Amino acid sequence: MKRAMIISGVLAAAMGLTAVSASAKGWGPGGHHGPRPMMNFEAFDADKDGKVTKAEMEAFAKAKFTEADTDGDGLLSQEEMQAKALENAQKRMKERSAKMIERKDADKDGKLSFEEMSANEKRKDKMFNRLDRDGDGAISKEEFEEARAHMEERGHKMKKRHKQQDN
Repeated sequence: MKRAMIISGVLAAAMGLTAVSASAKGWGPGGHHGPRPMMNFEAFDADKDGKVTKAEMEAFAKAKFTEADTDGDGLLSQEEMQAKALENAQKRMKERSAKMIERKDADKDGKLSFEEMSANEKRKDKMFNRLDRDGDGAISKEEFEEARAHMEERGHKMKKRHKQQDN
């Protein structure tokens, strides 16, 4: 019984790391970039036969677990999990910033000026108008707080929806 619980815990942690790793590779729920596939099929299909078996999924999870277990003790400490999450976040930020420069760098100097960063007037106007509820050309503290509360509420709803999907 104890062995089964340990194995279940290891597999759960490995699957969690798989999700973190998948997220770093651009897989996972959409966020502000729109929906994306949850996983890359080819990463799981180790023998490249066009099918993913339970054994292949477990091997993938085990490899991700082992990658995060930097001290090799077969256990993940909080520090190891944080290090892996930070590594994945850094990769994701590097990829996103490179894509942003590629997309917005009008003079192709590899850097973004304030003008290049804020070149999308239509988008800025849309955001401003969404906040300026009464249309007076200014955002009051009340309008600002209302928007903040709305975004917070949306975040809570998304977390709740993801928890329900996980169950």
